Formats: sequence, structure tokens, C-alpha cells
Amino acid sequence: MKKIESFKINHLTLKCGLYVSRVDKNNNQTATTFDLRFTAPNVEQPMNVKAMHTLEHLGATFFRNSEIADQVVYFGPMGCRTGFYLVLFNDWTSAQLLPLVLKFCSFVIAFSGDIPGATPIECGNYLDQDLVKAKKYAKKYQTELINNKRLTY
Repeated sequence: MKKIESFKINHLTLKCGLYVSRVDKNNNQTATTFDLRFTAPNVEQPMNVKAMHTLEHLGATFFRNSEIADQVVYFGPMGCRTGFYLVLFNDWTSAQLLPLVLKFCSFVIAFSGDIPGATPIECGNYLDQDLVKAKKYAKKYQTELINNKRLTY
């Protein structure tokens, strides 16, 4: 079998950042997959599961209600627990998406109240949430993006 694109990236040198991980084309439709890498793989500890779950709920809600809502295909966690994937219709660059990702971080940092979708009717593991840690990850990620602007692998 062919090695998939994400396994071709050297995870020993990968840093926290916002990266285009792939661009797929099918007929006249394009989808861009972003790697929102919150932590450095194999260097930092994997993200806390409860905090990731909270970030997933907040991220999906934020992006699907943002000015690019009609472009959002998917927002969800990486299995390695180092970040998230955001899939958008059309061609995008990290530089184009950066302002919205920074807004997402600010949204999480300022968020209070009930986590969207965190009820037994809406979620299969609704109690597995940690807003306090999610805010810490969002603040760390926002600071990294502002200070280091790592936008390419």
C-alpha cells in the first residue's frame, strides 16, 4: 500500500503551528485539510482527552457558525492527540485561515457557560469535558501562532 501523506511528514521535527496538510481535488471540487498542531509531537505530552473533547465541541460550533461556515466540511481531533484537522471546501492557505484560527482561540479563551452539544442527547460521552484545560491549550496555541507564525511544514 502507498504511504499516506500525513505519515510522510517528519514528526520528530514538527512544531506547533497551522499547516496545510493536503489539498484534494475531485472533478471540479477542491478540499483543503489543515493541521492545527497544538503541541509538538513526540516532544510535548499528548493533549488531555477531556480538554480535546471540549475543544472539538467549541471548534466545530465556532467554525460552523463563522464567516466561512459554508466552506466547513469537518473539524475534529487527531488520533495522536497533538491537534485537530479542519477540512474546508476550495483552495486555502494557512495565511488566509490564520486570522480565523486566532479568533477561534479567543472564542475558547473567553467562553463561559454550557459546552455546546454536551448533553446526553447530543453527545456519546457528554461528561468528558474540561473547559479550564481547553482554555489553557487555546491560549498556548494562540501565543505560538502569534509569536512564531509557523504556517508551512
